Amino acid sequence: MTQTERIYKIQNSLRKSKGVSFKAMQGSLEVSRSTLKRDLDYMRNRMNIPIAYDRLTGVYRLDESTAHVGDSYELPGLWFSPSEIHALLTMQHLLTSLDAGGVLAPHIEPLMQRLNALLGSAQNDAQEVRKRVHIITLARRQVQAEHFQTVGTALLQRKQLAITYTARHNNQTTQREVSPQRLVHYRENWYLDAWCHLRQELRNFALDRITQAQVLPAAAQELDPAALQAAFDSSYGIFSGGPVTWATLRFSPERARWVGQELWHDDQRASTQPDGSYHLQIPYTDHRELIMDILKHGAHCEVLEPQSLRSAVGEEVKRMGEKYL
Repeated sequence: MTQTERIYKIQNSLRKSKGVSFKAMQGSLEVSRSTLKRDLDYMRNRMNIPIAYDRLTGVYRLDESTAHVGDSYELPGLWFSPSEIHALLTMQHLLTSLDAGGVLAPHIEPLMQRLNALLGSAQNDAQEVRKRVHIITLARRQVQAEHFQTVGTALLQRKQLAITYTARHNNQTTQREVSPQRLVHYRENWYLDAWCHLRQELRNFALDRITQAQVLPAAAQELDPAALQAAFDSSYGIFSGGPVTWATLRFSPERARWVGQELWHDDQRASTQPDGSYHLQIPYTDHRELIMDILKHGAHCEVLEPQSLRSAVGEEVKRMGEKYL
């Protein structure tokens, strides 16, 4: 643990309680007495943090009565973990991209200000952080802000939703009444998991393919979360429905250095082979998205089983060869 991390932890413990003993702080930080003493002296003398010691109770506390007397104090610049910085910047990115039409601006602005405060610190303001950390998005499809707002309203108010939906695979437009269950942000795009009253089954709808949306007065049909998980989360990718099949993929030793660090599915099984290759087993119900991810690895990825998936990949490679050769 670095000194900066210890300082933040000390200050948080002092803020959350009326007093903390030296022994309790030392145990929490797992440092020596001399290290903790140096940290407290540094915070008092170099950072002007008003830490007081109460001899009667034997605890340290923040002396709020002198917190704003003289020079103000600031903690040193805080750096976030990879997951934290990605989460904060992604939230800002999502909020900005969703509000292209300005519909959500009054609601988003307060949250944007709070995100800016979280990203900023004594030495790095939010603008500097965003300038130095760049999140690249690919293949993001535009969603109409008013449709997103309507879907979100129906979802949270637990109302049914009437939508005009154009399916991407056949370009056919249908009128649907659905019971929204959850919103999903997947690979830079938004989807709605919902019970479709027309098809009488759970379906997944891409929000960018919704051309009209209206909240209905009828209450949404509630589904067991376990049913949602079984329908949408048990297999690979965004496609769902049908029996689950397990695919076994072999990646070359070279590509194993990348894929071995990736999570393709929560239930995946993986093993490194004696020759350095990498075997990955993942469940799927629809091979379309899986084939795309297999092909991006080219000759470095081989489908070992099932034969049906191996044949489907082979046919796709054959069609590509006929087009480009």
